[in-house]
Amino acid sequence: MDNAINPTPVASSEAPRRRGRPSRLQKPVDETAIEPVAAVPRAEMRSEVREEDSRARAARRAAEIRGHIGDMDQGVDEFFVDPSIIPEGWTYEWKRLSILGQEDATHQIHLARMGWEAVPARRHPGMMPASWTKGTIERKGMILMERPTEVVEEARRIQNKAAKDQVRAKEAQIAGTPDGTMTRDHAMARPKINKSFEAVPIPRE
Repeated sequence: MDNAINPTPVASSEAPRRRGRPSRLQKPVDETAIEPVAAVPRAEMRSEVREEDSRARAARRAAEIRGHIGDMDQGVDEFFVDPSIIPEGWTYEWKRLSILGQEDATHQIHLARMGWEAVPARRHPGMMPASWTKGTIERKGMILMERPTEVVEEARRIQNKAAKDQVRAKEAQIAGTPDGTMTRDHAMARPKINKSFEAVPIPRE
């Protein structure tokens, strides 16, 4: 009768395998080899951009103010109009609108007959406050009006001719002599007339 032989377990040099996915070993990273990058906070970047934009806007506004008021050493001219904003072929002039707060309607009718029209405020919004609703440009009883330059120059020629004619008529009147006195051609009868031009004082309201 054969005896049953039980197999003796044999020790294996290999470690038992585990079920599932094998683990991956990661190589450690040397953090000292990476140079740190200085990060700029977004808030600081926005403030720098805002500051630059503010400076540029201030520079533009300063140039506009200087263009409007002219030389600051001489004070502010409230009636100064930048020639660059006047449309080509047109002339701007300040005309009387009111006297002591009362509108001078008769004078306005005369200006309209002579071709003067009010300059619309929407054309030059910087000359009046944002809350202004009248649609015209006004300063201390004066209103800014426009007329074609061709008509303005023609009217000036007529006025200059009329002024010269008045001077000639006055000279002829002074040079005249009564009957029985020296003739007009006599040297003693010729008056000496000095011609000069002086600024006419403008009354303040």
